[in-house]
Amino acid sequence: MDGINTNTKEIRHHRRSDFGGRPRPPREKSEFDSQFLDIARVTRVTKGGKRFSFRVALVIGDKKGQVGLGVAQGVDVAQAMQKATARAHKNLMKIPLAGLTIPRETASKYHSAMVILKPARPGSGIKAGGPVRAIAKLAGIQNITSKLVRRTKNKINIAQATLKALKSLKVNSK
Repeated sequence: MDGINTNTKEIRHHRRSDFGGRPRPPREKSEFDSQFLDIARVTRVTKGGKRFSFRVALVIGDKKGQVGLGVAQGVDVAQAMQKATARAHKNLMKIPLAGLTIPRETASKYHSAMVILKPARPGSGIKAGGPVRAIAKLAGIQNITSKLVRRTKNKINIAQATLKALKSLKVNSK
């Protein structure tokens, strides 16, 4: 009898997972939330024609003062997303919080983007747009006001300027 175990009268292929390997344990939920900033199709022109890939920029954070940015390319969106998530975990940084806001006003410039971040009184919410809002929300900042002094369409530069501004707020080690 091919495929049947004579001792237990059980068909062998029922014991494996759907794809023939060992059964996988359920994947654990990550402690970090993520939000996409940008997904772009990138074209590289070669001698044989055009090669397409995808670039993903995303922010991860635990809403307790840790946030990171990851930018990566891949042949499909899923691969680029996986690589960007891994890079964001590598680039995690701790942000000092004063209650639900930042301790003081700060500003930063990264390439063409210039961002000013100001603390706001409790209950005023996040007055920011685009990448600044995503970073503030995932970092756990609930009351902040921001202004893009030098506006650009490049969301990655705006995100880098925001992270540089938040990094300038030194973390007090206890």
